[in-house]
Amino acid sequence: MSTSRLLAASFAPLLDFVYPPRCPACGSAVGEQGGLCFECWDELVIPSDPCCESCQRPFGDRGPGQGATCAVCLAHPPVHDGIAAATLYTEVSRKLVLALKHGRRIALAPMLARLIAARLPDPDDSRVIVPVPLHRRRLWQRGYNQAVLLGRQLEKAGHGTMQVDALLRTKPTPSLGGLGRKARARALSGAIGVNPRRRMAIAGRDILLVDDVLTSGATSTACVKALKRAGARRVTIACFSRVLDEALAN
Repeated sequence: MSTSRLLAASFAPLLDFVYPPRCPACGSAVGEQGGLCFECWDELVIPSDPCCESCQRPFGDRGPGQGATCAVCLAHPPVHDGIAAATLYTEVSRKLVLALKHGRRIALAPMLARLIAARLPDPDDSRVIVPVPLHRRRLWQRGYNQAVLLGRQLEKAGHGTMQVDALLRTKPTPSLGGLGRKARARALSGAIGVNPRRRMAIAGRDILLVDDVLTSGATSTACVKALKRAGARRVTIACFSRVLDEALAN
């Protein structure tokens, strides 16, 4: 056991005494720090097969079989090379994302990253892990980029080598909620690009693009396009939660 883990184990009883472990989603008592209660675990929705061959959108029991392509990908072929989402966006996953992103609960990052890692292929340190970037103004306000925290944990688990500044958000963007496809594309036009100093690290490599939530896909699409313009071979999106209301209805 490493020195850091030994120290953490030694101080765990004192930490639990001062700060009794609570479920980060509902506040119920749990057995250890950073864990979810049984009820909240039960409410997490994990994507499953059969799913879309292109984007891993789960079809549900009434959909087509494995190897089919969903209607969304047929209408708008994706620029990415797959999506690895730990959960679908539900009330519990929303609470966890908000706690990490806005509640400064950075200690949640290891647990959320483990759930992402469970949806990835076997560890491969030849991949390059790239977090979705924040504009510096947003980074100053929040103090950290939650995608970087998740990416660091995936790096520790052997899923790639981190390039924290491979992508840059060169201008602030408004909230994309409520905007149509074309309006979202206009808002993100020229907002995200590859850091010139990291082009050699990107060219010809398999990329793991990391974020906390995948909603409309506009931001991730802008990131994927920038990475592929810089010569990336494949770009897979890895996120904790994915907004798919129609999948939850199946």
